[in-house]
Amino acid sequence: MDPNRPSFLLVDGNNILHAWEDLRPLLARSADKARTILIRQLTDWSDDSEERVVLVFDGGGRSPRVEQREGRVQILHGDAGETADAVIERLVLKYAGTYRLVVATDDRAVQDLSAGAGAEVISAGLLRDRITAGLRSREEWLRRHRRRNP
Repeated sequence: MDPNRPSFLLVDGNNILHAWEDLRPLLARSADKARTILIRQLTDWSDDSEERVVLVFDGGGRSPRVEQREGRVQILHGDAGETADAVIERLVLKYAGTYRLVVATDDRAVQDLSAGAGAEVISAGLLRDRITAGLRSREEWLRRHRRRNP
């Protein structure tokens, strides 16, 4: 795989919200708050990495397709009744030959299709580990930087 190709992290939003132990209880109380925390964590990750992040959610019952940006995170909602899985699969099939794609989901069917199309696949747990490692790295950099500049 060409390391010079732009890299995109495609995140199955609802799958991650249900998989992460810290977000699952919050999701039951306030889906908006859980999404906000996930977006903030992915924004921090994107700021510190070379990967662009595309966070994908299921489409609402009657809502049209919605696309928005939160910092460097692009947020997609499928068409009314369209699953995030379908959106991710379409993106992977269309762009895997052009970009380096990393798909974060625990959905086995999406993992299999994505890997078959040439994308890298990571689990919700591995995404959490990468974000946590990035946060530790950022904190360590800040500690070192602060010591040098009193």
